[in-house]
Amino acid sequence: MTVLDHRHHTAVPGWLPGATAPRTDPSPLLPDPAPVRVLGTPALEKCDPALLRELYRRLVVGRRYNQQATTLTKQGRLAVYPASTGQEACQVAAALVLGERDWLFPSYRDTLAVVSRGVDPLEALTLLRGNAHTGYDPRASRTAPLCTPLATQGPHAVGLAHAARLSGEPVVALAMLGDGGTSEGDFHEALNFAAVLQAPVVFLVQNNGYAISVPLSAQSAAPTLAHKAVGYGMPGRLVDGNDAPAVHGVLAEAVERARTGGGPTLVEALTYRVEAHTNADDATRYRTETEVAAWREHDPIALMERALRELGVLDDALVQGAAEEAEALAARMRAEFHADPELDPMSLFAHVYAEPTQQLREQAARLAEELAAEAEVQH
Repeated sequence: MTVLDHRHHTAVPGWLPGATAPRTDPSPLLPDPAPVRVLGTPALEKCDPALLRELYRRLVVGRRYNQQATTLTKQGRLAVYPASTGQEACQVAAALVLGERDWLFPSYRDTLAVVSRGVDPLEALTLLRGNAHTGYDPRASRTAPLCTPLATQGPHAVGLAHAARLSGEPVVALAMLGDGGTSEGDFHEALNFAAVLQAPVVFLVQNNGYAISVPLSAQSAAPTLAHKAVGYGMPGRLVDGNDAPAVHGVLAEAVERARTGGGPTLVEALTYRVEAHTNADDATRYRTETEVAAWREHDPIALMERALRELGVLDDALVQGAAEEAEALAARMRAEFHADPELDPMSLFAHVYAEPTQQLREQAARLAEELAAEAEVQH
């Protein structure tokens, strides 16, 4: 159902005709009263066993990736790392649900989603290493650069999705945001344009409870963030963000709806970041260990392994294989990050604008002079 196509608006009983009447019945847009869950419910038996095993494998590898990247930060190999530990179900499901021609628009915390999409870890972490604006080719990977300003990737996703639709390409864009990003004007603009244009885009909000140290209660008085979708005229979905098959299922429905002309969807995934905001953050100043411990009991990997073992689709061999793959990835990351890269400072001025501005050309010329003078002194 295309919820915002003005040609298919239906009259709402009890309302007078005219501009003040609601444009469509809001009830189909409302999220379910409780988050969608699959693990621990009869719905799990209907899932594809191969998909469940793949989700588990990616969760295990993703957790080890997060751990190793955090360690690299402590060793000074990364300038900063916003870990997605505890949020891996959202990360791997977002990457797995997209087709080869679809686009992913990640935030700075979504490097695991980028790696799960097929980008090499060294390239995915180049920005956070401080070596370049981005370390991978967005066109080749169909993955936009990691976005550090909050929510600015939202309008970009809408623009690309709308352009793809105009050109007749069956492309869907998936934008990943945090709960803090929903407080930004870019979030409003993205959702409003997406709904008005019926752009094939999916917004995944990973609600981990805090925008750095600011709790969600200090950001929004909405019943849920998914309810915000109704105000824009798109469906809102609420899902348990630590339930990997549930996240995958909800996102798959949203992607298919977008691809077939149904317009955008806002998905809120309830999850929790177990680690601090970044290595520069002291999370003990704004949350308790009791709270963190409670969420550790709802760990996405533990939930998945327990449920799949009970279902009979996961055995010791598969668990061991996933663990070995994870360790191999961690070892490769250690080896690759141990070497200091050869950097060209002048590359910072490339790919900023199609046509460099006068100010940028002046800055580049000034840096070139400084580098030449430094080289002359060294020789």
